[in-house]
Amino acid sequence: MSVKTKVVIIGGGFGGIAAAKALRKTDCQITLIDKRNHHLFQPLLYQVATAALSPGDIAVPIRAIFSRNKNIETILGEVTEVDKDAGNVILSDGEAIPFDYLILAPGARYNYFGNDQWKKFAPGLKTLNNALSIRERILVSLEEADKIRDTQKRKPYLTYAVIGGGPTGVETAGAIAEIAKRNMMRDFRNISPDETDVILIEAADRILNGYSEKLSGKAKKDLEKMGVTVLLNSPVKDIREDGVDIGERYIATPNIVWAAGVEASPLIKTLECETDRMGRARVNPDLSVPGSENIFVIGDAAFAEDKDGQPLPALAPVALQQGKYLAKLIRNRMKGKETPAFSYTDKGSMATIGRARAVADIRGFTFSGLFAWLLWSLIHIFFLIGFRNRFRVFAEWVWHYITFKRGVRLITTEADGEKGG
Repeated sequence: MSVKTKVVIIGGGFGGIAAAKALRKTDCQITLIDKRNHHLFQPLLYQVATAALSPGDIAVPIRAIFSRNKNIETILGEVTEVDKDAGNVILSDGEAIPFDYLILAPGARYNYFGNDQWKKFAPGLKTLNNALSIRERILVSLEEADKIRDTQKRKPYLTYAVIGGGPTGVETAGAIAEIAKRNMMRDFRNISPDETDVILIEAADRILNGYSEKLSGKAKKDLEKMGVTVLLNSPVKDIREDGVDIGERYIATPNIVWAAGVEASPLIKTLECETDRMGRARVNPDLSVPGSENIFVIGDAAFAEDKDGQPLPALAPVALQQGKYLAKLIRNRMKGKETPAFSYTDKGSMATIGRARAVADIRGFTFSGLFAWLLWSLIHIFFLIGFRNRFRVFAEWVWHYITFKRGVRLITTEADGEKGG
């Protein structure tokens, strides 16, 4: 009996799942390792954080995705080291998993630029736990504000600061504005929409830097129409439990969301390869690590360049295409064939701002408003894994659009820290 080629994939995000799917009908033994048991559709995390969707709408167990594929084993665990010489990855419990080919797709985490103490007060939006924590913080603040009769004393509880003007920051600020200024206000007797402040803080001179100036300006105007204050050229100096210091102004609020820079997974450091300032591995044109032709890095953890020498963006479509490319490369190598360098096909980018508001740049054609929002909605539903998830999200969005109501508004953490039953 022939020995199967062992392919180890680290990370159950877009790139890792795409690679495993493309290899499932091959004569490979695939081991997919992730420290969480689910694949998460990160672009919609902010909708869980702002009570529009439930966690189950945007996540699916990894085992369920590959339940019919006998050549794919899934392991719930954290890889702490890559032993290139021995051809093993080492789990946190000390177990060594051998590989013939290794695909690293461990993703990224938020970069607090040396101020890790800010994490406690300004959570990022990378996991379901982050989203649920932010959601509860918003809901608890509304409840607290409703109890306070003095308008000045309740002001901090009705102020929301989002740090970072990229797509996640813009989408989060827009969604919070919808909640704070429209959706939930009818349920609170003592506070009004006019009392709420949603503030988007960006260190650069415009939001959505990856988009054209026209779309960036359109997004800013749309946010302002929704009641969001956009502060440009405002680098954060300090974050405390009770607010954000941006130098000339202190914003008093316990409601802070971090959506600024990211850095690659610390696992990349164990490869002992060249990295960029974000900790991403500088990979060869075939996405392999220099000096290790059987070890590859993709997605947010890889620094790869396009045909013009520009770095590829940290977007889901990039990771998806890279995962599929590596599956093809491995299949070709097993047959003794060569594979040309990876080439990314840019199909466009888009960001939603709020109800019937979005911006999109599709191969040089720019759109905004209702059409861009419909396009954004259809594409995001298409990329969700599983018909059930797509149907539920579509139904939730239609319901929300018609009724202006948010779906999940439960506070499950008791005052003493226990979970409600």
